[in-house]
This record gives sequence, structure tokens and C-alpha cells, in this order.
Amino acid sequence: MIKPTYKTDSVIRQEGMSILLDKLGMVDAERFIALIIREPFDYTKWRENLFDDVDIEELAKKANTYSASLN
Repeated sequence: MIKPTYKTDSVIRQEGMSILLDKLGMVDAERFIALIIREPFDYTKWRENLFDDVDIEELAKKANTYSASLN
């Protein structure tokens, strides 16, 4: 059984910014944050369509690979 880990808000913010900077670069990361803050945003609705272009087998494969990388 995998024991869940709990992170503080500051750790999550730091990791999130690091991911945004790595994937988007400084300018686009700041633009992304500005867009999220400026526009009404329903994260739950947004994530419902997040993986529409990925079939369930591929998504499961990626999730398993990611999960294995955590150990």
C-alpha cells in the first residue's frame, strides 16, 4: 500500500511554479497565472476535458509510469 504524502501549501506553490517555469518559461508561466487570476475559472469543469484527446489505456499507462517513478 502506498502511503499518501501531505505537502504544505508553500511546497505545492513552489513545485507548481517550478513545473510552470520548466514547461512554459518565465514569460508564459506569468501569462498563465495572470489568465487564471483574471478570468472566472472552474477547475473542476476545466479538468473534465483535460484528457479528451487521450484514450483511457494511454492515460492509465502514463499514470502507472509516473506512479512508478515516485518510488
